[in-house]
Amino acid sequence: MNITEILSKEFGIKEEQIEKTIELLDEGNTIPFISRYRKEVTGGLDDMILRDLVDRLNYLRKLDERRAEISSLIEAQEKLTPEITFALNNANTLVELEDIYRPFKPKRTTRASIARAKGLEPLANYIFEQRDFYEPAIEAYAEQFISFEEGKEVPDAAAALAGASDIIAEDISNSADIRKLLREFTMEYGSITTKGTTDEVTVYEKYYDATEPIKKLKGHRVLAINRGEKEEILKVAVTLPEDDGIAQLMSKVVTNKKSPALPFLMETIKDAYTRLLFPAIEREVRTSLFDDACEGALKVFSENLRNLLLASPLKGKTVLGYDPGYAHGCKLAVVDKTGKVLDTAVIYPVKPREDVPRSRATVLRLINTYNVDVVSIGNGTASRESEKFIADTLRDPACRKGVAYTIVSEAGASVYSASKVATEEFPDFDVMQRSAISIARRLQDPLAELVKIEPKAIGVGQYQHDMKQARLTEALGGVVEDCVNAVGVDVNTASYSLLSYVSGINLTAAKNIVAYREKNGEFKSRSQLLKVPKIGDKAFLQCAGFLRIHDAKDVLDTTGVHPESYAIAEALLAKFKYTTEDVRSGNLLLLRHNAQKYGTAKLARELGCGEPTLEDIISELEKPGRDIRDDAPAPILSTDVLDINDLKEGMQLKGTVRNVTDFGCFVDIGVHHDGLLHISEMSDRFIKHPSELFKTGDVIEVRIKGVDLVKHRISLTRKGM
Repeated sequence: MNITEILSKEFGIKEEQIEKTIELLDEGNTIPFISRYRKEVTGGLDDMILRDLVDRLNYLRKLDERRAEISSLIEAQEKLTPEITFALNNANTLVELEDIYRPFKPKRTTRASIARAKGLEPLANYIFEQRDFYEPAIEAYAEQFISFEEGKEVPDAAAALAGASDIIAEDISNSADIRKLLREFTMEYGSITTKGTTDEVTVYEKYYDATEPIKKLKGHRVLAINRGEKEEILKVAVTLPEDDGIAQLMSKVVTNKKSPALPFLMETIKDAYTRLLFPAIEREVRTSLFDDACEGALKVFSENLRNLLLASPLKGKTVLGYDPGYAHGCKLAVVDKTGKVLDTAVIYPVKPREDVPRSRATVLRLINTYNVDVVSIGNGTASRESEKFIADTLRDPACRKGVAYTIVSEAGASVYSASKVATEEFPDFDVMQRSAISIARRLQDPLAELVKIEPKAIGVGQYQHDMKQARLTEALGGVVEDCVNAVGVDVNTASYSLLSYVSGINLTAAKNIVAYREKNGEFKSRSQLLKVPKIGDKAFLQCAGFLRIHDAKDVLDTTGVHPESYAIAEALLAKFKYTTEDVRSGNLLLLRHNAQKYGTAKLARELGCGEPTLEDIISELEKPGRDIRDDAPAPILSTDVLDINDLKEGMQLKGTVRNVTDFGCFVDIGVHHDGLLHISEMSDRFIKHPSELFKTGDVIEVRIKGVDLVKHRISLTRKGM
């Protein structure tokens, strides 16, 4: 099968769709653009499917390149046969291709290559024929290879037989069919065995003496085991009963069980298995488990990141950002409704100083002076003490009424505050002040703030530091890109960090947009973007639909309608006697009804577009400037603090899902320590993965199952709820 046929079969998509999608990609169109504005061509494939498709397409193309390369290398040795060509053409993975190429690779010096240099290959072939009867006998024939020639010494028949055995053992270990058989057998029937190297209590304690079947081993356990091995706390091995492995080799190697060569072959097979094959298979199995675990963890991380970025923004609120700390104090930053920094301060309400009166006076001054609506507290060091301090302060009679607080994840805030982006954005503030600003802004607009941070530093995954970092960066970058373009970007307020994720805009073009804006004032229309250096016709095509210009003269510039479809949108409005002013005033309540009554298929044909495009245009005209994040759960705002000591078994609380992993999710119930809702406690029915029920940012009801005050562990349940 060719690549198009393979992708069609694997994704359940028509070949014609695959071909046209690949054409769009090869022309340089971005995934967000294809997903949003080329639905007729792709059949409506969304961005997540497109990214999976691109990953698989790249792998298959790499596979084809390596296939052709190996074919040429073998042909150059004049050893390419129809059988090898057939095997190459039917190999489905890079590992299978390398197995086929293995016998033809330039050889380093091995026991087998030394034996070949001594001329023992004919003896090896003689034995491997597995005849019913040998004349001369194998031992007698071996005597013919005795040699005392310098560099080719074979002192006796036993040495000749040993050399022949080395040749056969290497040939067995180089067989692509045998390697595939043993690899699959080990994956099915092998186990991972772990032993502790210490008696000390560590997080790896449950792996100190453990064995688990490979086929049942979960990805998060693979990554945990690998980390324990890297930290030299665990010793890890792939185990398989030796007799079972050797039996698999015999089934492939032995063709005549009555042959006099059988006893000799048995020893050779055992040597091939223990010395050459199984150590290699062990490495391959460990690599395969790691790769699969990484991809699984990557999917969890990507989904968590997507949900975090698409969390509901707290719009129209003045926020006091609060970055807790001990010795260096707690940093404060007041940010107005547009994200502008109004004031900053440092207070010392917790140890070692515990200057509560002066700290409270500072917070009250900031809240009352700037009409603060919400205090956003980072969840790091000293967060619990700071939360109590803020809760007490908000109850002070001198405090402005109606002020609430919330805890936000400060993961990555320190990374951002010390970054080049933060230095350029806030050159007059120190690192700690920038962190407080970030904590405030990520409550107001999580997406706009979090895009300034390297995605893997945001901390909503599992074992992200143990994964392939290049693959992690690539995949998470794709998630950020999809989220930014799904929401849309205000070209007149966005940072260059945010703009750089817009379809068709690279970092240089993003900085040029900001520079143009600063020099010439706000953009008045999308077409004005063509005046920006590095924004040509091609880049404009890719980016224009995702950039918004609020209060633009042309109301379509405030929507997700692409400029290439403006004429269609205007014709649609005219068809039903609407004007662009009706769009601006939200007076299109009957537009969809009228279109459906007229017949969307007929209407699309008359307007010269596809039905998906027509549907999207209607949606955008109905709600110009709509933010898809408005449908997400709003942040939980509190006015009083809850302590872990206040928790009692059976207590029912509302919490926010902070992180989803393979084994459960962590829920912030307002006591500083997130509770674990294990997968086994999520529902009365069986579920395969926590993501079936919950996602990052969800607000859910949970019940306290248990509290360990010593280890600060809270176990939660939803059973029976």
